[in-house]
Amino acid sequence: MALPDPLLIAAISEWLEPTGALLLALTLVLACTVAWLSNLVALPGNWLAVLLIAIYAWLGPTDGIFAIGLTMVLVTFVVALVGELIEFAAGAVGARKAGASRKSTMYAIIGSMVGAILGAIVGIPIPVVGSVLAAILFGGVGASAGAMYGEWSDGRPWRENWTIGQATFWGRTFGTLGKFAAGFVILIIVCFAVVL
Repeated sequence: MALPDPLLIAAISEWLEPTGALLLALTLVLACTVAWLSNLVALPGNWLAVLLIAIYAWLGPTDGIFAIGLTMVLVTFVVALVGELIEFAAGAVGARKAGASRKSTMYAIIGSMVGAILGAIVGIPIPVVGSVLAAILFGGVGASAGAMYGEWSDGRPWRENWTIGQATFWGRTFGTLGKFAAGFVILIIVCFAVVL
């Protein structure tokens, strides 16, 4: 991969003097906030935030109060990784403990995404909080419905489906909350790094 032209970097740096650097830093915080919120609809928001931070560290200000170094990129990477591990462990362990099949787990992932998107839309009348809570709740319900459908299509009885559905609901809900919390930590780190 070719490195950017030094003249281009110099031009960008000149433009990024105080006002440009502040605007770029605020744009990074806003973009990371949007990425954080995308976790609610089962998108990889934390990884998107880490990518944005890495790009900012590479192309953004190299010195001054708005600069971000490699250490910050690595710290946010580790936090995102922890969030993913929490989400995966909570979702997989919950469904597996109840005896869910791989097919049910796949249906649970699809149901979770559909439910979270639907929940975010349904929650719009109550600004911010409504969409967040509805996305978490509907994501859990969608995961539960997907897992139950997967088990039902394999011929399992209703009682087993219900147990697997409950375990999937709680696993998805706690996993999302863990990932969402990790994303919030990333957002706080970015705010302290470039704004405060």
